[in-house]
Amino acid sequence: MHTDVVAGSLGSRPVAREYFGTDGVRGVVGDFVTVDLVERLGKASALWSGGGRVFVGRDTRGSGEELEEAFARGVVSAGGVAVLAGVVPTPAVALLRLDLGVVISASHNPPEYNGVKFFDRTGRKLTDAAEAEIEALLDAPAPGGGEINRVGIAADSYLQHVRERFGSDLTGLRIAVDCANGAYAGLAPGAFEELGAEVQAIGNHPNGSNINVGCGATDLAALQELVVSGGFDLGVAFDGDGDRMLAVDELGQTLDGDQIVAILALHLGVDVVAVTTMTNLGFHKLMEERGIRVVTTDVGDRHVLEALYREHGILGGEQSGHVICLSDHVTGDGLASALLLCAAVRGGTLSEAAAVMERYPQVKLNLPRTGRGALPQTLLDRLEEVNAELNGGGRVLVRPSGTEPVVRVLAEAETEAEAEALCARIAALVRQELG
Repeated sequence: MHTDVVAGSLGSRPVAREYFGTDGVRGVVGDFVTVDLVERLGKASALWSGGGRVFVGRDTRGSGEELEEAFARGVVSAGGVAVLAGVVPTPAVALLRLDLGVVISASHNPPEYNGVKFFDRTGRKLTDAAEAEIEALLDAPAPGGGEINRVGIAADSYLQHVRERFGSDLTGLRIAVDCANGAYAGLAPGAFEELGAEVQAIGNHPNGSNINVGCGATDLAALQELVVSGGFDLGVAFDGDGDRMLAVDELGQTLDGDQIVAILALHLGVDVVAVTTMTNLGFHKLMEERGIRVVTTDVGDRHVLEALYREHGILGGEQSGHVICLSDHVTGDGLASALLLCAAVRGGTLSEAAAVMERYPQVKLNLPRTGRGALPQTLLDRLEEVNAELNGGGRVLVRPSGTEPVVRVLAEAETEAEAEALCARIAALVRQELG
C-alpha cells in the first residue's frame, strides 16, 4: 500500500510525563483535575512561555468558570497576562492564541471531566518535551505581578475567519446541526444560516451538566432521527469543545472521520493525507487507487498535525472526527470541516459521496486498566505475530488510552463476524497479559 509510517512516537519512547496525556491534562474534576493543579499549570505554563500573554477559552462545563479563574490566578502569579475569552471553541483559541493559547476543556468526555489544552505561539499543540518542561515548573517559585484581561469579541472574530476561508454558498441546503450542548451552541447554526442554509439545531442549550450527554459527536442517534424525520440533506455533529465533527447522510447513515477525510481528499485534490493507526483499511485502499500518499501516525490529532507540517500537506484527520485542513488554519476545526463537507457534496448527496470508500468492519472494545504505563513487550510481540498471520486481510491494534484508564482494542476484517471473533480473541489475550 501507498503508506508511510513516519509520525508521532511510533517505534520510539514518548517523554515521561505525570499529568499530560494524549491531548493536554484531563480527568475527573475534584479527583485528577483539581483547582490547585490547574492553578499550578497556569503558573508553570506562563513561566515556560516567558511570562507573556496567555489567551484562555473554555467549553460549557459547570466546572469551567472556576477552573478558568484558577488558571488565570496561576498566570498572574507568574507575572503573565491572562486574556479570558469565556466560552469559545478550541479552534478559536488556536487561531487567536497569543504567547500561549489555553482551553479549559475535556473535549468529548462526559460533564464530570475537565482539563487543560495548550497551543504554542504559532497555534500548534505542544510537544511531549514541552509538556515535560511545564510539569517541571509546577512547583517553581512565582514572581507575581501579572494581570487579567477579559475579551468579548473572540467568538465573532473566529466565526468571520472560518466563514470567509471555508464557507461557500449553501443556499437551498437543509442541514441539521448538533452542537453537543458545548462551545458551538449558539454559534455554529448561525454560521450555516449566514451562508444561506436552512438549519435546525439540537444540543444547542448548554446548562453546565449536559455537554456531550445524549448528543454531539459521541452520540449520533438524535441527529440521525432528526435528519430522517425532517428530510434534511445531511446532519453534522460537533463534540463539546468543537475540534471534532462527524456527519449523518440523508438516509440517516453515519459517517466517521475516515469517510469525511476521504471525501475531502478527493474534493480538494490533495496528493498526501495524514491519518492515524486507527484509520480504516478501506481508506488506504481508496487512497492507493487514487494515487494519494498516506502518512500514518500514532493516535492523536497532535501527531497528525506534526506529520502534515513535516510533509507539507494540508489535509488529515482521525476516525473519531478530528478533521484538519491547514489551508488558512492551524489545527482541526469542526465547523471548518463541516463547511468543507457541505461544499464537497453540493450537486449530489452525502451518501453518494461516501460510497466511494469501502469501509471494512471494525470491532472495538475498551478494557479497564489501572496505571498509564506502556503495554508489556510480550503482549506487543504476540500482537505482531497475529498481524503477520492476517497478512493484510485484517489487523488488530491495542493501545492504552491517553485520556481514560482503559486499553483500547481494535479488530478489523473483511466481514463483521471475522472482526468480532478477532476482537474477542485479542481481548482475551490482553486480559491474560495484563492480569
